[in-house]
Amino acid sequence: MTSFRRHTERHRTDRIGWLRAAVLGANDGIVSTASLVVGVAAAGSSHGNILVAGVAGLVAGAMSMAAGEYVSVHSQADTENADLSRERAELEKDPAAERRELTAIYVGRGLEPGLAQQVAEQLMTHDALGAHGRDELGISEARSARPVQAALASAASFAVGAALPLAVTALAPAQSLIPWISGTALFFLALLGAVAARAGGAGVLMGAWRVTFWGALAMAITAGVGALFGAVV
Repeated sequence: MTSFRRHTERHRTDRIGWLRAAVLGANDGIVSTASLVVGVAAAGSSHGNILVAGVAGLVAGAMSMAAGEYVSVHSQADTENADLSRERAELEKDPAAERRELTAIYVGRGLEPGLAQQVAEQLMTHDALGAHGRDELGISEARSARPVQAALASAASFAVGAALPLAVTALAPAQSLIPWISGTALFFLALLGAVAARAGGAGVLMGAWRVTFWGALAMAITAGVGALFGAVV
């Protein structure tokens, strides 16, 4: 009997769920908190009031990210479970038709009809629902929705991201607060983009540039709004 040994490969698809949530949370934490602090500072508020606004933004943002991510990913999980339940019922009702459907999928991917039928039969014998979930519905273990994991990753990463501009706000001199927050926030964003791109196997420079550009735009618009309302008041 021939035995097969799998060689070890390093793939990154198993990181998609938590990496997306963590990067989104950290990015939001840095951008929203830095923008909030810059906007409030541009309106002429005191150093103490700016810090209070930043802390409130951190707490509210972390809770909002956790709730939003949980609801969003849970909706995805509900859809996946509903599709799998429907597929399970179809397998029980007409397994022959489902076997033909799976065979047609493999033929469409390039297998000869005879081989495609063999593959479909063997996979359905091993795990019919898993085969249809993966090859017909596109649901796999690596990409399946995990609401609690996504919510915790988003909340924690948002809090860490928001803490960075808050620390700068607490330590920077009041008269040069806006340049300090803006400059350090852009540095943090570039670092985040580079690390996220590296973890995901993408280009580091492009990842850093993309995150930094949108962060700079957000802070510039918020500072303009803060300055406008400060001038009006």
